[in-house]
Amino acid sequence: MEEITKFYQENNAVIVGYFLQFIAAIVIFYVGRLVAKVVKRLLERALLSRHIDKAVVSFMASIVYAIILIATVLMALSQVGVETTSFIAILGAAGLAIGLALQGSLANFASGILIILFRPFKSGDYIDAGGVSGTVDKIEIFQTIMTTPDNKRVIVPNAKITGGPITNYSAEPTRRVDILVGIAYDADLRLAKKLLEEIINADERVLPAPKPLIAVAALADSSVNIHVRPWVNAADYWGMYWDTLEKIKLTFDEHGIGIPFPQMDVHIKKDTQE
Repeated sequence: MEEITKFYQENNAVIVGYFLQFIAAIVIFYVGRLVAKVVKRLLERALLSRHIDKAVVSFMASIVYAIILIATVLMALSQVGVETTSFIAILGAAGLAIGLALQGSLANFASGILIILFRPFKSGDYIDAGGVSGTVDKIEIFQTIMTTPDNKRVIVPNAKITGGPITNYSAEPTRRVDILVGIAYDADLRLAKKLLEEIINADERVLPAPKPLIAVAALADSSVNIHVRPWVNAADYWGMYWDTLEKIKLTFDEHGIGIPFPQMDVHIKKDTQE
């Protein structure tokens, strides 16, 4: 007992210093863990308010929580005198090795985060992205699942989607139907335009505004091309497109307006010699 007392008296300042450092490390750890929980909770609320999938929100919040907690542990160890430089170097080397090994997966992961945050499309939208056209079924961290019009399920890596243009056909409530009609040069142009106007005006799916456009587009090699451009609700696009093509063909046949096919007239000239 006397030896312990003597040791304490001789090393009083050092023991008290280590004890205070230990207490400070514990305080840093608990404060850091509290901050990590608060940041995680705030991040979850912010992401959920943007209607992001709960599984994705939980995954991202857990990553942020782990990063803050690791930084807190390193600060606490540094407070008690533990050299953390080697730990940081090891973590950096491990992170670099993992990043190189999972380069493609990390690119898909980062792209998935961008898609979820900026929301260029959502589930149920019909899009053209990554070389695939279809309806978005599910947006996941590493890939997006789409269903094509012929009911094929296609899984597209997120990096391929964000690496090129994204066309979202469902983003706007209305769409313009573009139909190009060619008539013969000897056909009655005024009658053709009148019939096209009657076809468009008789369709209830055509919106009054913007006003449909019917105009001559070009004097082509074999035909006079006419642009027909009505506006419809996005859900009526394909039905309107197919029905109008059929009506145009039947109506033009009834009125004798020909729709020519590409052709070439060859004139043979015969030279005569005395």
